[in-house]
Amino acid sequence: MSKVSPCLWFKDEAEEAAKFYVSLLPDSRIDFVQRNIGDGLAGKAGTVLVVYFRLAGQRFMALNGGTKMEYNWAVSFSIDCVDQAEIDRLWNALLTNGGKEEQCGWVRDRFGVPWQIVPAGIRNYTDGPDRAGAVRAMQAMLGMVKLDIEALRKAYEGKSAA
Repeated sequence: MSKVSPCLWFKDEAEEAAKFYVSLLPDSRIDFVQRNIGDGLAGKAGTVLVVYFRLAGQRFMALNGGTKMEYNWAVSFSIDCVDQAEIDRLWNALLTNGGKEEQCGWVRDRFGVPWQIVPAGIRNYTDGPDRAGAVRAMQAMLGMVKLDIEALRKAYEGKSAA
């Protein structure tokens, strides 16, 4: 088990966010909810302070810090998806209730956290042995919002996307 785990800062939505995230991936669960023992900057006594949870086996911590902090693209969470159905499912789930789609497989969820939803084998196309095919696949990817595995494959192979 890794000694390092990300901590996500929320104003007061840590438990809501953790519950949402663990609903997305197998091998995910909430391990422990720590409550405030007294009134403070992070909330009233008895309200949620920290949620310890796992996403696909990776430990995370969600903290209610009492003030809203903005996430930026310098740190994001990448999910390797086995097929287009998984890409579509996660993409749609992360867009619910105010998420925003971005370019090249990036999406920001309703809490503002940035995610990359990518095919597990994307490097087979964007860094494959056929250098011209890799360039075509990379160009195709740069023009996408949600990534499309079949379109990336066709671009790599030099076939029409039609």
